Amino acid sequence: MSGAHLVDSFLEMMSAERGAARNTIEAYRRDLGDYCGYLAGKGSGPMQAAREQVVSYLAFLDAQGLSASSSARKLSAIRQFHKFLCADNLRADDPTRIVGSPKARRALPKVLSIGEVDRLLSLAEQEANEPVSDAKKAAALRLYVLLELLYATGMRVSELVSLKRSAVMRDATFLTIIGKGNKERVVPVNDRARDAVRAYVATLPPGPWLFPAGGEDGYLGRQVFARDLKGLAGRAGIGAARVAPHVLRHAFASHLLAGGADLRVVQTLLGHADISTTQIYTHVLDEKLRTLVEQHHPLSDKA
Repeated sequence: MSGAHLVDSFLEMMSAERGAARNTIEAYRRDLGDYCGYLAGKGSGPMQAAREQVVSYLAFLDAQGLSASSSARKLSAIRQFHKFLCADNLRADDPTRIVGSPKARRALPKVLSIGEVDRLLSLAEQEANEPVSDAKKAAALRLYVLLELLYATGMRVSELVSLKRSAVMRDATFLTIIGKGNKERVVPVNDRARDAVRAYVATLPPGPWLFPAGGEDGYLGRQVFARDLKGLAGRAGIGAARVAPHVLRHAFASHLLAGGADLRVVQTLLGHADISTTQIYTHVLDEKLRTLVEQHHPLSDKA
């Protein structure tokens, strides 16, 4: 039987035995027709296809720019098709049995430019020094210190808002952070952030938290910080949708890597247990390497 006849038999079974909807049948027809067409171009067909040809077809789809989710949908149709061929004793083996499903690429993190981060910090510092009411001044100073610490250390927002005052008082040049799994790490703090923290702490009443608040936890809520940060971004002329606390964490990591920092060092500073988590930022390194090759390769136009 030809590939087309085999597909027709499979679709008849899907309709009669499984009650597949018309749209589902047509989707299977398109996907399996494309698959059989690819095999025919390789001098093969569904009766002869081996695992290597199924994998090659998925690589072909990827090269065509098809998304991982669309490729996975096509593979699902192909799997069911080959299971049908085996169930009807038309084939003794299933070439899709150990073929892995395409995985969606992890989205790149949103990152602000160094210039945009500087605008946020400069405006926050300016607002913290404006002659306003005590309550507004306290809120502005708190936001400024939050930003300075976040961009200086790359902390998770949950780690930042729950910082204890003792964490910044032990050593002025380092900060002790309690991360996921109650794991403790020590990160350096730059002069600018350290000066901001010292000035801020001097304004606080006695208490355990660096960013105290009246809620049940006793410290500032993440949502409050996120809201205040978005308001600052709007005043700085940066789209609020582009700015959130985790975006500053991404900026910290990306800007360090762009400046030449080692990926393992960034992993330690971020508190990632696995280097694979930190590798989401390697797009920065890829771009840096590409630029270096373009600038310095002897056959490059820019060399």
